[in-house]
Amino acid sequence: MLRAVLLGPPGAGKGTQAVKLVDKYQVPHISTGDIFRKNISEGTELGVKAKSYIDAGKLVPDELTCEIVTSRLLEDDCANGFLLDGFPRTIFQADKLDQFLKENGMKLDIVINLSVPSEQIISRLSGRRICRSCGASYNIVTIPPKKEGVCDRCGGELYQRKDDAPETVASRLKTYDEQTAPLVDYYKNTGVLADFDGTKDAEAIFGDIVQTIG
Repeated sequence: MLRAVLLGPPGAGKGTQAVKLVDKYQVPHISTGDIFRKNISEGTELGVKAKSYIDAGKLVPDELTCEIVTSRLLEDDCANGFLLDGFPRTIFQADKLDQFLKENGMKLDIVINLSVPSEQIISRLSGRRICRSCGASYNIVTIPPKKEGVCDRCGGELYQRKDDAPETVASRLKTYDEQTAPLVDYYKNTGVLADFDGTKDAEAIFGDIVQTIG
């Protein structure tokens, strides 16, 4: 049983830890992006509403995002817990989540916050390269390909995503700091926040998280 929220700026390693946590605790990994895509592809009422905002290039409103996520938390596979990733993003969403959990006799066990200095995030993400053919991910600093610009796995061309350019990463971090960083204080005040050093090796971070969960 684990009911948890995963917090941290883009590039902090949330994806890596999410995979490890859902495997160990056997709970669903709930990402807002995945839920939106599922609802849109299935043509649900909520999905149709969300699509109208996405197609117009607008952010899906907090109220609708909360509705989509909380309806997902009522599905059978969440009976023994869940790992929320990418939600809540704002104080409004955190309040709505708390309200929903209380009404359904649930509470969060832990909010996992991965802390990484901004300059390291920029270095990490701006060094990322993706294979156009098979989607394999590299980092020119930490996991370089054997041959520059060429995928080890399939020989495909490696490229840098637009949102991984240094100036774009800096802008994404600014948005994170403005919108989501206040959640750190919010959850600190409720006593469920646990800070982890995201600059450590992934296995060491995972070990720290598991030890804290107990």
